[in-house]
Amino acid sequence: MQITVFGATGGVGTHVVRQALDAGHAVVAVVREPARLTVPATRVHTADAMDPEAIAPAVDGSDAVVSALGTRRREPTSVCSAGVRAQLTAMAATGVRRLVVVSASGAYVDAGDNPLNRLVVKPLLGRVFRHSFADTRAMDEQVRASDTDWTIVRPPRLTDGPHRPYRTALDRNVGMTIARTDVAAAILAALPDEATYRHTLGVGR
Repeated sequence: MQITVFGATGGVGTHVVRQALDAGHAVVAVVREPARLTVPATRVHTADAMDPEAIAPAVDGSDAVVSALGTRRREPTSVCSAGVRAQLTAMAATGVRRLVVVSASGAYVDAGDNPLNRLVVKPLLGRVFRHSFADTRAMDEQVRASDTDWTIVRPPRLTDGPHRPYRTALDRNVGMTIARTDVAAAILAALPDEATYRHTLGVGR
């Protein structure tokens, strides 16, 4: 499988690139600054991730697109929503249908959340990260409205810990933390899994 990865220099994206290569996949890493890419890729494509024409050559010929774009800033942002808009345009132009995006369970409350999350943790997170969560929700809305074979992976708080067993669930949140390496593993497991098409995939411990 050839996979185009956006956000390849980020925490989750780096693990996606490394694990995909280890599994024998070809990886096209889309980056703005190649020097920031800390793992090798089959091909590095330098482009503005928000420009659909610039990223189309990186998408063309791939079997799937993975978007691990994000930001740690707390001011208004459109990194995720503008990025996925460009990806969807490039996918439509090149005929690529499979899309997996990394969302955030902190932006949503659902039946998978325990009382502590529902009543304390997520209301607090919603105030602290209101701008990035708004961007995340805007991204998710675009993905759901698309006619791609999409999966929205929704992890809780990310850590840099080692691999550990984790849980997944369709269309509901799971757990309170998960290692970035395990999010990457869940993404790669979901890519060929048609049961995850057009669903949210909760991942966590």
